[in-house]
Amino acid sequence: MTTTTWLRDETPYDVFRFLRTGDEDRHQTARVTGGGAAWLASAAGGEPGAALARWEARPEAPAVLPCGPVFDVVNVDPVFGRRMLDRLWEEGPGSGPVAAHRGRMLLFAAPGTAQRLPALLDWEEWGRAVPRPLCHGTGDAVTVPPLVPAGEESAGPRWLVAPDTRNPWLPGPEVMLWACVRAARAVSAADVRVSIFAPAAQGANVYDVSRRR
Repeated sequence: MTTTTWLRDETPYDVFRFLRTGDEDRHQTARVTGGGAAWLASAAGGEPGAALARWEARPEAPAVLPCGPVFDVVNVDPVFGRRMLDRLWEEGPGSGPVAAHRGRMLLFAAPGTAQRLPALLDWEEWGRAVPRPLCHGTGDAVTVPPLVPAGEESAGPRWLVAPDTRNPWLPGPEVMLWACVRAARAVSAADVRVSIFAPAAQGANVYDVSRRR
């Protein structure tokens, strides 16, 4: 049986009213919409409505969700992850949801990516230049950020690119391999480029998501 864990109790709160309310302190890319919340809840197992009810009661609580049925997660070093996202947004199709947690970057990917990406990296000529990612798939679980940000001072998980639709586009293993290789080649060639990441505080949001699917 799949168990979904909400990590901290909170006072009951109308989270969907909050998600519909404008908040000038939060960049749009870091906002979880009602559709995005429903997508996350669909990964919880059981009735999505029950998961949404639990999250409504604890909107500022991170949750532990299983990987596999709805999404996989590629867990990378944050510096290399930033280079991957630079490539995905500047030269590729964009990314799916992305979170940061405990000094790592979590890129949400299509189911099956966790199983195939390591093999693709082993086969790829540039695979050895890629810092080995941790791939979370069926049988694994990850901590996802809360629907309601806990504030810039919080050391907990946070969204860099939040889910904003009921069916977000997720990159598959080939796209993730492409981003890994492009990032590795850029480092090897000392390709000095202006990063889309601003050297600002953790709460800074820097993506142009006009091409998000």
